[in-house]
Amino acid sequence: MAHWFHRNVFKATAPVNFDLKLIAMDGEALKICSDLKQSRARLIQLFPDANHAPETVDVAFNQYMAIFIGFLTSPDSKNTGVESKMRYSVLFKWTHTLLGNKPQLMRDSYFEGANMSYNVAIWYMKHAAMLAGKDDITMEEAKEVHKCLRKAAGIFRFIQSQYLPQLPGKQLEGGDLDPRVLSAYLTQCTAEAQEVTVARAVELKHNPSLISALSNETSKMFADAATVLATVEQAKQWVLYLKIKAAFYEAYAYTFCGENLLSQDKCGEAVRGLQEGQTSYKRAIELSKEYAKTKGPAPKVKPETHASFRRLSPLLNRTLEKCVRENGFIYHQKVPADPPELEHKATYGLASPEEFSMPSPCPLWNPASYAAFDDSKNAAANDPTTSSNTAAKLEGELPAVKEAQVHQSSKDPKTESGCSIQ
Repeated sequence: MAHWFHRNVFKATAPVNFDLKLIAMDGEALKICSDLKQSRARLIQLFPDANHAPETVDVAFNQYMAIFIGFLTSPDSKNTGVESKMRYSVLFKWTHTLLGNKPQLMRDSYFEGANMSYNVAIWYMKHAAMLAGKDDITMEEAKEVHKCLRKAAGIFRFIQSQYLPQLPGKQLEGGDLDPRVLSAYLTQCTAEAQEVTVARAVELKHNPSLISALSNETSKMFADAATVLATVEQAKQWVLYLKIKAAFYEAYAYTFCGENLLSQDKCGEAVRGLQEGQTSYKRAIELSKEYAKTKGPAPKVKPETHASFRRLSPLLNRTLEKCVRENGFIYHQKVPADPPELEHKATYGLASPEEFSMPSPCPLWNPASYAAFDDSKNAAANDPTTSSNTAAKLEGELPAVKEAQVHQSSKDPKTESGCSIQ
């Protein structure tokens, strides 16, 4: 697995007190306010450290959302699915992964739900990168990398389908709720999950045709994400990463395509495919050099120094030399002008986002506790922070999230592909 991952920064947020006015001093309503504050603070405290167990983050996320869901939809069983009367009661502040440390302010609980879910998905991406960066990664850890990336993709898809349609107006250009940015995160996570499948297929010496097809599908996913982000000015660094991955996996696809064609005695086509693989690999190298010079919010990675990157070139060249030699001695086939067409659909092994759903409302929500909240002070629908993102107030910068250090191996894996998955 090419475990050089470009990871954007966490979103920063400001504390929220949830000190809401109550019509009646209902004990459960008071506890809801207290638990909201504490569970939110607990979840935010977990984000900076990718070394936590996923179960720890899952529990904290579900605890917060089980209470917070009453601010999205009415928890009253008679009005299930109806917008909560507290939807516009609280002002939330969140930064965006590509836009620096100035927060966007919005008095809308759907804005909070989307952004908090975003940070959870980013945590899963970073946890996957932490595991993939270990000196010796076990099969179980490889499965966890795969699961975490699919889980992150599922959360991004939930934000895309459930939160985004609820938010008013056009989203901030280059912000995390910009449909282009959200789509790129979703596609990238799915593609990175598929990298695990490709790596495993190589190590288990599966049919070259399958490896080529999986690699081609992975390349196209990264290319699609890069295309979606191409018009986002702040995403230049990220786009280059996606293009590097697309070119790398295209080179991988042509390498195994050539091997497969040779096994079918189509030596001339194999030579042409491997030549195209060399072209893709050189493009990945050039993009890596450009990436190194490009400024952006994410910490730099050096893909060209990674074992899987370095080991692909000799594999590609050896296979090409073998095909040229055998074509000269045995087959005497013409090398076509056009490269062979890569398979577009793998027969199995394709990754997909893991389904995500909201937890059920916590037991504190009931008709009496919901009725105890005073909605007379609820923000009007025409408040600028709810009706127009472009008019949203901006204030001083929030401190950037300081992430805990995670170990990234400098050792070369002993596996044939340079993948560290055993």
